[in-house]
Parts: sequence; structure tokens; C-alpha cells
Amino acid sequence: MSVLTDVAAFLAAGSNWQPENPDGITARLLEHLQYTGIALAIATAIAIPVGLFIGHTGRFAFIAINAGNAGRALPTLGLLSLVVILVGIGLVPVIVALVVLAIPPLLTSTYAGLQSVDRATVDAARGQGMRERQVLLRTEVPIALPILMSGIRNATLQVVATATVAAYVALGGFGRFLIDGLAVRDYAQVVAGAVLVAALAIVLDLLLAGVQRLVVSPGVSGRALTRTTPRKVSP
Repeated sequence: MSVLTDVAAFLAAGSNWQPENPDGITARLLEHLQYTGIALAIATAIAIPVGLFIGHTGRFAFIAINAGNAGRALPTLGLLSLVVILVGIGLVPVIVALVVLAIPPLLTSTYAGLQSVDRATVDAARGQGMRERQVLLRTEVPIALPILMSGIRNATLQVVATATVAAYVALGGFGRFLIDGLAVRDYAQVVAGAVLVAALAIVLDLLLAGVQRLVVSPGVSGRALTRTTPRKVSP
């Protein structure tokens, strides 16, 4: 129980939340969000256009299919160590490792989302005279958004959890609490760091769930089916 008490004391300490404290929770939170945001932005810019192309055209489908398996099997810490050897210590190795981690779920979900669209719907869009780009952006993407958003949420959770490896190359983030705590056997700090990472992941997932609810059409998500329209009773 003493460890839990120390964890609560660490999280409740006002000095740990002061923005001017470079080793405090607020500063580490901003660093963690920075690594996560940069990695997700780069991965999204790479994976989603590729996934849209593969899903719409059906070409090179093996890339999207095998990307998920490769991503799950890839050791992020090993990749980070390799990039550090090649380019040195700094932000670049961390971002590279996180981008490589985030690409597979984004790519596979985008491809799977477009593949889930009913071909009859796509043919109907083409029959109405839509160009291929219009078919993709106005028909396939809106219908595929639930699966695409699930990939974004999955990638975000993975990156947030794995961004702690930044501390291994002398950077910040919540991983500093884990590394520094283990170095001095301050297990309360270690547990507090793990709690903060988990809390951040939950908060971001809830925010993305709200975004998904806003951007996905009620007809696609099924929310429209829950709305009841009162019937007129004839006399």
C-alpha cells in the first residue's frame, strides 16, 4: 500500500504540475504529445493515401495485407536502436520508429474500409457519371470511415504507449518517469509514469471516438436506425 500512497502523492504534488518545471508532469505531457503528434501526422500522410489507392484500384493488395503482420512482428526498440546507430541520438530515431509502428494499422484499416464497401454501391456511383476520384471521395471514403477511424484510433494508442522509448535516447515524455524511476529504484515514480501513459491513451481514444461520431454519417454508423419516427394513426 505504501507504493500506491507514494504514487498518489507524486500525482497530487502541485510542483509536478507546474509548467515551468522541466521535469514535471505538464512538461513531460507536452513532450509526449509532441512525439505522438509528429509521428501520427507523418504516418497518416504516408499510409492513408497509399491505402486509398490500393483499396480503390485493388492493385498491390498484398502490401496492405502483409503490412499488418509485419507491423505486429517488428520490435520497436530494436528498430530504434538501429536508427540510433545509423543517424545518432536525437528526435529523428524516435520519430522514425514511431512512424514505422503507426503505418501498418493505418494502411490496413484504410484498405479494409474501402474493401468493405458494397460493390453495387460503387457501380451505382459510376453509373451516375461520377469520375473515379468522385467515387473514391464521395462514396467509398464516407462509407469506409468507421473502419478507417478505428485504424487511426488503434495507431494512436500504439504510438502513445510506445513513445515512452524516447527516454531511452535521452529525450523526454512520460518515459522519463519510467527510466529515471528505475534508475534510482523509485517504483512510485515508475507506476505513476505508467498510469499517466494509460490515462493519456484513454483520453485520446475518447476524443477520437467523439471525432468519429461527428464525421461518420448516421446512416453509415447505424445511429439513424435508432431514431424512431412517430407514425400517424389514421382515424
